[in-house]
Amino acid sequence: MTTGMEKRKLEKLGIETSLLGFGCMRFPVTAEGKIDEPEAEKMLDRAIGAGVNYIDTAYPYHNGDSEPFVGRVLKKYDRSSLYLATKLPLWQVNTLEDVDRIFTQQLERLQTDYIDFYLMHAVNKERFDVMAQIGCIRRLEELKEQGKIRYLGFSFHDSYEVFEEVLNYRDWDFCQIQLNYMDAQVQAGLKGYHLAEEKGVPMVIMEPVKGGFLADFAGDITGRFQKLDSQASVASFALRWVGSLSNVKVVLSGMSTMEQVEDNLKTFSPFRSLSQEESQEIQEIVALINSRVQNGCTACRYCMPCPAGVDIPGNFRVWNTYHMYQNYNMVKGRWEQELGEGKQAKNCIKCGKCEKACPQKLSIRADLERVQADMDRKEFAR
Repeated sequence: MTTGMEKRKLEKLGIETSLLGFGCMRFPVTAEGKIDEPEAEKMLDRAIGAGVNYIDTAYPYHNGDSEPFVGRVLKKYDRSSLYLATKLPLWQVNTLEDVDRIFTQQLERLQTDYIDFYLMHAVNKERFDVMAQIGCIRRLEELKEQGKIRYLGFSFHDSYEVFEEVLNYRDWDFCQIQLNYMDAQVQAGLKGYHLAEEKGVPMVIMEPVKGGFLADFAGDITGRFQKLDSQASVASFALRWVGSLSNVKVVLSGMSTMEQVEDNLKTFSPFRSLSQEESQEIQEIVALINSRVQNGCTACRYCMPCPAGVDIPGNFRVWNTYHMYQNYNMVKGRWEQELGEGKQAKNCIKCGKCEKACPQKLSIRADLERVQADMDRKEFAR
């Protein structure tokens, strides 16, 4: 068994990437909110020194500071030894001039004359249709023909049906989706993974640890993971679940501490696919987490608008997530800032209008009372 960093062949492209990719959107920051450059540079150096050769950034990461910082750090390395990925912010593109201006700026920021993996960032139906209409995709193909882009792909946030449409639009070099064991049926999901595999399109995976939430469970679930391997972190199982899929060529991890870098290097050097026992245990853990859902709100929004200003689906989403993961930190921002005082369940006037409209026939008024009581009690704060 090799002890070095796991590498994966992208047969379609004739190259080999490290299975672990360094995501550059969650660098450590200073008290002022800027990238802690000395620490972040040490982290990148450690990862690259251990065999990570796929570095993923994007135009808006760290308020636009990620690309210039990555460009400065990577200048000390042989450019051909690394695969650099960045993305075109589609929401800032209205014309082909915008494409050219942003791409030129990215080359300058990254101090390079080509991008290895260039992605249309956060594709959804609406944005993709606009990009096709204005000729953006053709312009990116021209940049590829000029050698300024080596491989052209997209990162994706929409339904499976839209994913199928986008994937079939042209012969993509690669694509990037969100995938983890809790969200296997969300967005493109496993169904999208299998479609890309069938078409021979290599995959890069983002959010394998669901923004860190699959690294921090209540004690009962943490204990189940520790029984499988007392020396492994809980996060490592989420990374291995994704990496056990053979058409996954890069698993991106947005690392914020050197401790996370070291843990990820341990997970991928060498990499072990999940055993049958581990896969079965994770399936059972997923079932347990899903069994904690408090009600069956589908966020169809037929109950909205609420005369009292309550965001009914928003409250139920917070409530269900809070109970599933038994972790107040996971919903704190959504509960305290996004919903805030004005949209929280406590404002319900019990008029019953929502219940008449609910296709699921939920007891919305009673459930909103339970939401507020549970969130006020904060039983799972830690």
